[in-house]
Amino acid sequence: MYKLCVFAGTTEGRELVELLTGQPVEVTACVATGYGETLLTPRENLTISNKRLGQGEMEALFRQAAFDLIVDATHPYAAEVTENIAAACREADVEYLRLLRGTDAAPEDAVCVPDIESAVDYLAGTEGNILLTTGSKELGKYTALPEFAQRVYARVLPMEASLAACRAAGLEPARVIAMQGPFSREMNAATLRSVSARYMVTKDTGGAGGFRAKAAAAREAGAVLVIVGRPAQREGLDFAGVVKRICSRFQLTIRPRVTLAGIGPGSPDGMTAEVRRAVREADCLIGAKRMLEAVADGRQVWCEAIAPGDIARCIRERADCRRFTVVLSGDTGFFSGARKLLPLLEGCDVEVLPGLSSLQVLCARLGTSYEDVVPLSLHGRDGDIVPDIWQNRRVFVLVGGAYGVPGLCHALVEAGLGEVRVTVGERLGYPGERIVRGTAAELAGQAFDSLSAALVENKAARPFTPGLPDERFRRGGGEGKIVPMTKREVRAAALSQLGLTKDAVCWDVGAGTGSVSVEMALLARGGKVYAVEKNGAALALLGENRERFHVRNLEIIPGNAPDACRELPAPGYVFIGGSSGSLREIVTLALEKNPAARIAITAVTLESVAEMSRLIKEFAPADVEITCLNVARSREAGPYHLLAAQNPVYLFTLQRQEAAV
Repeated sequence: MYKLCVFAGTTEGRELVELLTGQPVEVTACVATGYGETLLTPRENLTISNKRLGQGEMEALFRQAAFDLIVDATHPYAAEVTENIAAACREADVEYLRLLRGTDAAPEDAVCVPDIESAVDYLAGTEGNILLTTGSKELGKYTALPEFAQRVYARVLPMEASLAACRAAGLEPARVIAMQGPFSREMNAATLRSVSARYMVTKDTGGAGGFRAKAAAAREAGAVLVIVGRPAQREGLDFAGVVKRICSRFQLTIRPRVTLAGIGPGSPDGMTAEVRRAVREADCLIGAKRMLEAVADGRQVWCEAIAPGDIARCIRERADCRRFTVVLSGDTGFFSGARKLLPLLEGCDVEVLPGLSSLQVLCARLGTSYEDVVPLSLHGRDGDIVPDIWQNRRVFVLVGGAYGVPGLCHALVEAGLGEVRVTVGERLGYPGERIVRGTAAELAGQAFDSLSAALVENKAARPFTPGLPDERFRRGGGEGKIVPMTKREVRAAALSQLGLTKDAVCWDVGAGTGSVSVEMALLARGGKVYAVEKNGAALALLGENRERFHVRNLEIIPGNAPDACRELPAPGYVFIGGSSGSLREIVTLALEKNPAARIAITAVTLESVAEMSRLIKEFAPADVEITCLNVARSREAGPYHLLAAQNPVYLFTLQRQEAAV
């Protein structure tokens, strides 16, 4: 087994050790103190050395342990330690690899100085309190600053050596802030305000050292950022380069860690503790700009991306990061991008963390339960939910973009639902949150933010059942002509035999007025219905009935079958109400596209019945049922009611093979 030694007194050093201890190698981590040891997680293949080593001690350790590689991940300002490690590697004839910490661009209003002495010279010409965040090791150099003990506050590690350095420099305990990082932007800003600091002195510690959080905090608190430059660096590689070199050298595979985190409605206060942890520990945050601005604390790299493909590409391309947190609005399991993103993360270690959904938040604001609420989303969809409002007493809708709340309310008004009650939750969890109640008619003319959700309540809702009354459909084809229509009793029987699923892909061949197409679309709300019709008058009625019932998942296909069906998606269900002599060809095409398609065919002539009988013998379906429907409807005859027989209809239902589970 290969043996590696990592000088791991930095954030990226500890991260590298954590990655390597999950691999088939033996790892020795060298830290300068016992406190540094407590920051490492014990593992079977990990040995920890917790004392300061001189060059000779390093050389002896390298020879005794016979390491295959030494990784120097010490602080960029620890130039003496780096030289000692490199010299010990030369003497012990061990491969040396320097891990270089990346730099961050200094803010335009920052003061950059080459060394501590220059920082003291600059600060000597200023007034006001100073917060030093450069550690305790060189604290004594700052004592040359006039009124040092009266102006300076020092933030150091909570260790006896650090506190001793503060005492030696003459700082009173009240001016010593002993804390272990990493520190968020909020924590840095709070510290600056608590000591009324006009200046914050830091080193260019890069992202891993919390530089971005310090810079953002100084800007927020109105403090001048004084940056002490780095000493000259040895040649080396960044974190991604070191990992790549190690993986290639020792045939290791290290998988990125990706957390999909539901951040709730948007406020950090509404995030769970485990989601806050995932955000805090991430090297890279990915998501929409507004969500990144809401949760980032200044320590992480950002990648603005919304589409699943863009997010996956960002993870692949950011080789400098190992821990990614994708921030997703609301809950990861509730109309979230997580569903489409997960299949794209092959090769990653993935964790999914739930959050509060806007449904939960809005219902909590209203003091109502949501177990009887039907949830729907119009985000990214050109959908019409009028049929859902017709059928359900309470519907929750995620609305946004061009459609929005006014568009939803206008559609309800046009459908005769202007009196349903609508409660809008606008900017839930963000500043400016607003709850608005009213009827659809009252809210249709109001403006709402694109970040809105609505609870629609329809007390007169009635669930849809197949077999709508014939008079609800338009049938007039102009000039007194009546377009043929499949009657309600036949429709109900045919749809019952087909047994459509909610996401069904359906063909209605010879659709006529579209009575079967419409009912298919109402049943398969998450699917798609293709209504194929050649007659011009019927096509016009099809369009009218589609709008009448607000079924946007119904697409009209003009032309003769089967030619008009050749470019259509494979159907799961087919209804054939008219074939114009091409019945065999239509059935053949449907079964070629999907051998498990379930097909229902109506016949009113004996010739059609005979043809269907021949087809059943030819195709030999595994499941076949033949029904003769004899319907009689009442009619008035003076004071009496008589039953008038309708033409008998034969219903053939067949399925060649069972659908895959």
